[in-house]
Amino acid sequence: MAVPSTPPRQNTFPVSDWSVLAAHWHPIAIAGEVNSQPIAARLLDQDLVIYRTSQGVTVAADVCAHRGAPLSMGRLKNDTLVCAYHGYCYDGTGRCTAIPAHPDSPIPGKLQLHVFPSVERHGLIWTSFDHEPRTAIPEFPEYADPAFQKILVPPLDWAASAGRQLESFCDVAHFAFVHEKTFAVRDPVVPRYEARATPTGVFAEFISHAGNVSDPNAAAQTWRRVYNIHLPFTAHLVIHFPTGGKLAMLNASCPVSARRTRVFPVVARDFDHDQPVADLIAFQQQIYAEDQAIVERQNPEDLPIDLTEEVHVRADLTSITYRRQLAALGLGRGFTS
Repeated sequence: MAVPSTPPRQNTFPVSDWSVLAAHWHPIAIAGEVNSQPIAARLLDQDLVIYRTSQGVTVAADVCAHRGAPLSMGRLKNDTLVCAYHGYCYDGTGRCTAIPAHPDSPIPGKLQLHVFPSVERHGLIWTSFDHEPRTAIPEFPEYADPAFQKILVPPLDWAASAGRQLESFCDVAHFAFVHEKTFAVRDPVVPRYEARATPTGVFAEFISHAGNVSDPNAAAQTWRRVYNIHLPFTAHLVIHFPTGGKLAMLNASCPVSARRTRVFPVVARDFDHDQPVADLIAFQQQIYAEDQAIVERQNPEDLPIDLTEEVHVRADLTSITYRRQLAALGLGRGFTS
């Protein structure tokens, strides 16, 4: 099935940008939360229902084919999704299997949900509005490594564009000003670092002085951050600590709408397995909250893909490369309506 010719009527993206984004994989839910009840999600202003049957996870437009009721208000019974309005039942393929009002009558072929492709990976559910997405789901090798403990941070809802959120996650010049309470040192100088375009996005490697380390010799130590941005809105980060451990993160951003983003942070660490998971989650939430307070107030709200719209310096090499890659992807001036 091709990308729909027009975006949903409530869409706030330009049609051209919506069509480009619709052809990629996006995270929409934590896989472990899709269990005994259907759940609602939204992607690119399209309301979705996610449910699990013996056939696997199904992602569909959140609308009953009979009278348009939200199927996320329904329930699962006998391995089918049951509409809350008239009880119509749908299996894992989206096909209607029962009409309670006429149990012995043939079921019209048009009683079929609009189902989208779905994949369960890295602890998340991913979907696309194209049955042949342009790129693969981002790699997260540490998630499959038994040496790493996997931790899913609860989703975070931001009143900001996905591009702004992703760029903030990969920005290295704001640490000393935004994250001094959590992990940064006070030195704001950004040394030269590498950032380059890749077939799937951007690679960047940044080395800085250690922060938030109790070792009295920390000032003489460095830690290494390796970023791999996967277009359009996912970033894989590996932090190599001076004490020897590695922490990997997948910052997977779902563009709910042009200026609404749901962030799915997934963490993997090869150290401190005996430490409370709740402490790590709280720490990550604090870091994200520090960024959120700034990003939600940025102006313009949409990420300017045209590099002439904002001023850039050497420390912005990652974001410069990222914006160029988004432009090459086919996105236009930004995500404005």
